Amino acid sequence: MKQENPQPMKPQQFAEHRLLISILNNTYPPGSKLPNERDLAEEIGVTRPTLRETLQRLAREKWLNIHHGKQTIVNDYWSEGGLGMLATMAKYAAFLPPDFIPNLLDFRIHLLPPCAAASVRNAPERFLEHLEKTDSLGDDAEAFTIFDWELQLLMVKYSNNLIYPLILNDFSEIYQKLGTLYFRLSKARKSSGLYYAFLKKDIENSGEKTEEIVRSVMKESLQIWQSMGSIKEEKK
Repeated sequence: MKQENPQPMKPQQFAEHRLLISILNNTYPPGSKLPNERDLAEEIGVTRPTLRETLQRLAREKWLNIHHGKQTIVNDYWSEGGLGMLATMAKYAAFLPPDFIPNLLDFRIHLLPPCAAASVRNAPERFLEHLEKTDSLGDDAEAFTIFDWELQLLMVKYSNNLIYPLILNDFSEIYQKLGTLYFRLSKARKSSGLYYAFLKKDIENSGEKTEEIVRSVMKESLQIWQSMGSIKEEKK
């Protein structure tokens, strides 16, 4: 099948792309000042109105701190940013620190197991319906990724906590990208296949061990990910 050429970036997308790479590769590290608007627009190759709009958007996402009449400062985004940055960071995985994904998976270990237990109590039939689909996964990494993500969404959807789905939704893009990489490993697919079977059996028997089962497999997935080494992507 012939692949279509990617669409060229719009000026604002191009400006954002260039700025984010410069921030993440420490050309403009946290605490540094960006060049003045005229020089920066010329450096990137966009108009000043386009640059101004881009800077304002990145400031809303907490990458930058804009002071009118002064130079724009790069925020310490690891301590001052929000979860909304995750979707943006997913596009620049090659520039993230090696411990970013392990930290993300460690956070998941703390968030999802109690959510899963609550959701199973509230809607066990939804989980059983979803887990019936495991036979169709085969060895398809993309199918595993989609299935596993939908299972995690169930874990927060029926937890009766309105905030948890909002948090997990911010992981969507980065999970879709890295989940496919993870599930290319046969041991990852085998581990998850056993997990789905154990979880289904537990739910059929009242779901008393759901939290324990989910926590155990998420710890194992962190170990598998760490065994894969750092993400290797061509930096653009």
